[in-house]
Amino acid sequence: MEPLYGPIRDYAWGSRSAIALLQGRSVPSASPEAELWLGAHPGAPASVDRSGLRVSLCDLVRDEPGQWLGERVSERFGGRLPFLLKVLAADAPLSLQAHPDAEQARAGYAAEAGLPEQQRNYSDPHHKPELLVALTPFEALCGFRDPAESAEALAAFGVPELTPVVTALRSGPAGLPTAVRTLLGWPVARRHELLSSVVAASADGPDAELARRLAKTYPGDPGVLVALLLHHVRLVPGEAIWMPAGNLHAYLSGCGVEVMAASDNVLRGGLTPKRVDVDELLRVLRFEVLDDPVRAAQPVGPGVDWWPVPVDDFALHRVRVDAEVSSVTLPLPGPRVVLCAGGSITVDDGAGALTLVSGEAAIGTAAGEPLRLGGAGVAYVATSGLR
Repeated sequence: MEPLYGPIRDYAWGSRSAIALLQGRSVPSASPEAELWLGAHPGAPASVDRSGLRVSLCDLVRDEPGQWLGERVSERFGGRLPFLLKVLAADAPLSLQAHPDAEQARAGYAAEAGLPEQQRNYSDPHHKPELLVALTPFEALCGFRDPAESAEALAAFGVPELTPVVTALRSGPAGLPTAVRTLLGWPVARRHELLSSVVAASADGPDAELARRLAKTYPGDPGVLVALLLHHVRLVPGEAIWMPAGNLHAYLSGCGVEVMAASDNVLRGGLTPKRVDVDELLRVLRFEVLDDPVRAAQPVGPGVDWWPVPVDDFALHRVRVDAEVSSVTLPLPGPRVVLCAGGSITVDDGAGALTLVSGEAAIGTAAGEPLRLGGAGVAYVATSGLR
């Protein structure tokens, strides 16, 4: 194993404390720190040390795919690291968004070839499923809830302009496309007026409070009302949410470990100043009611648990070692990225042992032996999902 150095993305919605505290730095940070990226994504690749110089993991994987990825991963994913591990820290709501499935991504990317970047929805031909595990209390919107609940929430505002949306929702899941299109298609000139009426009419209750909160951050944005069609999720540390293709979601606040397929394909649905392509969003969305978006960790063995997902781009395990479980061996195939999320962890893949403290990361090639972890702390281990 060798140290992996990840860049921090300074998006405006980021926290000035969460990542800094994880890494043992002083707070507040000089600028927002939204995401720590630990992978070979070309937008912000992590790096390793070579003779005192930092070398991009993208370059190493490109030049030596057999060593870093192994034959199976390299062949399956076209010579690229298929996953990106992140620490995500939100102090303000992110955009409502959904991601295409693999077939939609390939077709969309090909169809947009030659268009200016600002007119494109697809930046690559890959899907982008995501799993987020809370490190702190974490708040999110994830997946459509029962449309009857959403209908009552919108009806309670007493705003006549919402009547067509309420009617559509009362018809059940079949009315979700009409509801979303109607809300996102509201004339731009009238959006501030509509949202002002909603906020002014808001009674007490979780839905009204959420609407007021989102409208304060995104005045005049119809995504404020689309948000009320979704589950409002509050995770405790260790709980996760799974976002497959077509799942409409948004992160609101908190810090978590996120692992995702390495793609940039995002279809936005509001809570953003960026372009919203309503037609393409509706084509990608899966208008299915999600019973419960929260996933609990499943034990694998002493000190080890995981959150299984139905894709082979990635898998995420959590290892906790302490006086009771002093060491753990994980027979997971490489490549493997390890993030220490607390305490001190020693990780060894046979090529060399490395001690990590909170906020530090390491990577091991596909040629490594089963991982051996010891010390006293918590680590997250990201691998491909191939077994």
